[in-house]
Amino acid sequence: MRQPAPLLDPTAKRPEVGLFSAIVIVASLGYFVDIYDLVLFSIIRVDSLKGIGVPDAQITDQGLHLLSMQMWGMLLGGVLWGVLGDKRGRLSVLFGSILLYSLANIANGFVQTVEQYAWLRLIAGVGLAGELGAGITLVAETLPKEKRGYGTMIVASVGVSGAMVAYLVGKEFGWRNAYFIGGALGLGLLALRAGVFESGMFEQTKETDVARGNFLSLFTNGPRFYRYLRCLLIGTPFWFLVGILITLAPEFGKHFGLQGPVTGGLSIFWCYFGLTLGDFTSGGLSQLLRSRNRTLQLFIAATMLMVGIYLFGLHGASTTAFYAVCFFIGYAGGFWALFVTVSAEQFGTNIRSTVATTAPNFARGATVLIVPIFQSLKANPSLGMVGAAGIIGAVLLVLAFFSASTLPETYAKDLNYVE
Repeated sequence: MRQPAPLLDPTAKRPEVGLFSAIVIVASLGYFVDIYDLVLFSIIRVDSLKGIGVPDAQITDQGLHLLSMQMWGMLLGGVLWGVLGDKRGRLSVLFGSILLYSLANIANGFVQTVEQYAWLRLIAGVGLAGELGAGITLVAETLPKEKRGYGTMIVASVGVSGAMVAYLVGKEFGWRNAYFIGGALGLGLLALRAGVFESGMFEQTKETDVARGNFLSLFTNGPRFYRYLRCLLIGTPFWFLVGILITLAPEFGKHFGLQGPVTGGLSIFWCYFGLTLGDFTSGGLSQLLRSRNRTLQLFIAATMLMVGIYLFGLHGASTTAFYAVCFFIGYAGGFWALFVTVSAEQFGTNIRSTVATTAPNFARGATVLIVPIFQSLKANPSLGMVGAAGIIGAVLLVLAFFSASTLPETYAKDLNYVE
């Protein structure tokens, strides 16, 4: 039987933190720039590849290749930043990751070949891997436990709106300038680091001899690994939604015989507009229901419905109807930040950053498996794009619903303990 983890000193003084403290503001703006860069490639995919001379016939395959390179970077960065967050501190990861992806963003604006583009997306992916997990961990450990959900709700709602700004910037200023602007935003954010303090819980663990940031410990204990696996499965469907259904919206639109052409950029804009509202709703609802798990179940069920409508209810529809469905897919999928919050709340302080950073990045990184599986399935004439997406979506969403139903409830859980 699993023994209760030892509590850290519950009497230790920690600064009082409000919902609009410097920590919450910096974490929110950091996630804003993170999301801006994360989805910018999907928004300007076609224009940027054409801009460096890629033939039209190769744009889909080359775009998926670059997306996979970015996700490989996030897989590597997830482990790197997660372990560093538990060994060196949450702040070092928060600002280190912002610096790396900002510089990579600027460099992306200078690419001339697909090879250069691919390696820079890999480096950007490494940088993008650290910000969300560090920010959510820091907010979760510094806010009062009764307000934790509201804090992560603010981080998510501000953060995902970065995708809408990325669309507007990419449309108005061109793809190279869009990268330069993203890099400048990140570098400007570093100026706000003054006044942000380290997590008191982390500082306490530094005074003990408990092992911190032991990534392998997630796999050497059966119940712990099962908890971790279920956390990963909750987040994986979202990157099926964004990486397949929304990024490939132009291709799906042609297949559905829509009444007009659709663009990947505008599809992402509406999806992330929905996601902004969805993250706000799911965070607030988890507080009102006093249950993370029930909220996750509601949103995953809604996502199942919207994926079904997208794949089987849009043939011959108007582009307005298509974009409306993209919006509602984003809204239903707005449990992303709640998933990261739940992952952080499931584990002790000594590996919390490792989990909160690796879980979303492994979920994002699942794209490197989802994409080739999708390509393989859609090559089957009896399945095609719709059948392939339907199979993958059904499997991922059922697993996510099961995971959300069986994880221990973490609403208002005391996080002042170690594994």
